Amino acid sequence: MESHVRGGTRWKRFAVVMVPSVAATAAIGVALAQGALAASFSVSGQQFKVTADTLHGDGFVQYGTVDVEQNGTPHAVAVSAFTDATIKGLCQSVVVPTPIGDVTLKLTAGNGSKTVTAKNLYIDLDQLDADATFHKINIGVAAGATDPNYAAVEGKVKAGAPNTFAQEAESADLTGVKQTAWATSAGTFKLAGLSLRLHKGSGPGVECY
Repeated sequence: MESHVRGGTRWKRFAVVMVPSVAATAAIGVALAQGALAASFSVSGQQFKVTADTLHGDGFVQYGTVDVEQNGTPHAVAVSAFTDATIKGLCQSVVVPTPIGDVTLKLTAGNGSKTVTAKNLYIDLDQLDADATFHKINIGVAAGATDPNYAAVEGKVKAGAPNTFAQEAESADLTGVKQTAWATSAGTFKLAGLSLRLHKGSGPGVECY
């Protein structure tokens, strides 16, 4: 069984690639009010952009949760988690305001013959554009009850509100990835061919997109 998804997907219109917003946001809001969700770390309050030519992930699970800034500001996110991921053509950029103006921190890796690999990878995002193929996908699984034979990410869903909407797949292949994220974490993240540069300014041509 395969599922194909094309085009721009955002938090407010998840379709297949994302968690449906109305149900997920309501459930997350209740869980947050009850103190049921706890972020593993406080997010910075600055989003960052990520692009990739290709991403192959085994053991895929996706669910909705909330990332919280240190000052308590919450952000609804969709967490895409993979037991193992292989990425080609990775770019990550974040714009940092400074006294001399915006400075963009830009990281690239996995170009040419090199690849980026990760284990137990979690991406907390609120926007994704890609062409995607999911293999042996189950949609509408209860968060916290995903099949470990499908998505054995740390053996459990990391921070999803229990019993809310989730989906899982044996594997996923994404091409032409563009996303905006609040946080990324991984058990192991190997960046072959890493290049990190600071650029004065921001916008197209400086950031990843």
